[in-house]
Amino acid sequence: MDKQEAEVIEYLEYLQDTIDRAPKVPMSGKVMVDKKECVEIIDDVINCLPDQVKKAKWVMSERERILAEAKREYDSVKEETMLLMRQNIENHDIVKEAKIRAQEILATAKREAKNLRVSARDYADEILTDLDKEMEKKKMELIKSLQVSFEDTAKEIDENLTKACSIVKENIKELRTMD
Repeated sequence: MDKQEAEVIEYLEYLQDTIDRAPKVPMSGKVMVDKKECVEIIDDVINCLPDQVKKAKWVMSERERILAEAKREYDSVKEETMLLMRQNIENHDIVKEAKIRAQEILATAKREAKNLRVSARDYADEILTDLDKEMEKKKMELIKSLQVSFEDTAKEIDENLTKACSIVKENIKELRTMD
């Protein structure tokens, strides 16, 4: 587990403790939490995750830069080839050779650009998939924790109401036995 994951877990545990310590609203199964404090904790969790997102964004921008560079190189080679063709129009062999070279360079640039695009996409997909899995895992842990908390609260309310009903029944019984 890396530092970021540990921080996220720490923040989520703190959020859970905050909810567990929150005052209960009678007969509703709900608790009152400090919205500002919970929002700050959630912001802290969000701030721990962006490194992976930043990496994916960097990969995407790097891909765009490489593609732009390949396009510039392609345009430059194309322009050079056109100039060369114009200069050597009388010499047919040189023009043919320049076209072949330009096509080779273009094909190489396209292959490299495609490879980079595929690699960047795969890397970004992997990072985002890992991030999605981690967020899903944390969400399920938080939901499970909240369910346990809610179940405990409901059980406590049920026990309190059962006791209160017993007392009321005893009072009714006592009232009926009075003459």
